[in-house]
Amino acid sequence: MNLPFLLAHRFRQSREKTRYLSFISASSTIGIGLACAILIILLSVMNGFQKALENDFLSLVPHVEYQAVQGGLEDWQEIVRVAEQHPGVRAAAPAIKLSAMVQLPGRFRGLELRAINPELEPAVSGITRYVSSSAWQQFVNTENGVLLGKGLANELGLGIGDNLNLLIPQLQQGNTIRAPRRINVTVVGLFAMGGELDFQQAYIHLALGQTTAGLDTEASSVRLALHDVYAAPMIAREVAGQIQEYAYIHDWTRSEGHLFRDIQLVRTIMYLVLVLVLAVASFNIVSTLVMVVREKQASIAILRTMGASESLIMRTFVWQGSLNGVVGAVVGSVVGTILALALPQVLGALERTLNVSMLPAELYFISSIPSEVVWAEVLLVAGLAIVTSVLATIYPARQAAKLAPAQALRGS
Repeated sequence: MNLPFLLAHRFRQSREKTRYLSFISASSTIGIGLACAILIILLSVMNGFQKALENDFLSLVPHVEYQAVQGGLEDWQEIVRVAEQHPGVRAAAPAIKLSAMVQLPGRFRGLELRAINPELEPAVSGITRYVSSSAWQQFVNTENGVLLGKGLANELGLGIGDNLNLLIPQLQQGNTIRAPRRINVTVVGLFAMGGELDFQQAYIHLALGQTTAGLDTEASSVRLALHDVYAAPMIAREVAGQIQEYAYIHDWTRSEGHLFRDIQLVRTIMYLVLVLVLAVASFNIVSTLVMVVREKQASIAILRTMGASESLIMRTFVWQGSLNGVVGAVVGSVVGTILALALPQVLGALERTLNVSMLPAELYFISSIPSEVVWAEVLLVAGLAIVTSVLATIYPARQAAKLAPAQALRGS
């Protein structure tokens, strides 16, 4: 067995008889463990939010959108063809975005109406992931059908098969204001995205949207779905350079980029919190070792008299202090990983028990707290905790190694 490790283990066992030193040592171990566990949980939550942003929210928000400057895009088919030739573009589809109001007895409710092409839209927005196959087929076959968000349908008390009156405001012409256009649609399906979009959006056919907006065969915009969502600004400019029509260029980093920046900011703050918590726990290791060195002066003198080198004494106390950090980092990482994996289920059960919602669906883009464990980050957190703990032992261990036998016996 490694002699420094054996001596450190013996010193650790004898130290357990001293309650004060044991309490200081245990507090440093617990502090490191808590720091690792809390950071792994928080980073997993941030990873979950980022994954939800990429896979769920951005599957419904256009990665890139070319919007007509005035009226509509006359040849949107050509824009779709040009865009799909770019290697970074997964699919493209036309759309018409309208503001509408739902007319109900005694009240109105505003919503965003999207007129889509049922053949091209699934490849761009992934709407079929959130609506049943039968409801989607019914929507495809019903020209005046509408898909409503489940949250909006519940709020309005509507179900499949109900008729709905929509008022579409018309643009001002000259000094007069045109009366809003009224269309009657039938609810053919409900989509459940689990966020604020369930309360704000509805989908109709592109042909119905063209009639409502006063367009012939045009579309007000063309939306792109990309393979790499973070390349949206670059791809938007590259495709725009090949388009003949004038159009406004939009990408998700301008409209929804604050969500991604917020996630990255919180992640950075979490790393700073880890460093601070580990620094506090490391100070406990330093103070514990300093007191252990003072307590073991006689043992150090005996070891030096028997021929122990300064290197042996130093490695002994490095081992002794590192054991606190290693135990705390390993236990904290294991506990943090288990809690991070079970966090969505635990919080879901807690919400059902207390009948509360931590993320109200009408306010946030997701309605439940997600979590995704990245093993590289778990190893990074544990490794950083261990390295910090080892570095904290160097100064007390060097002081122990420099202790002269006569001085140690005199002090003891």
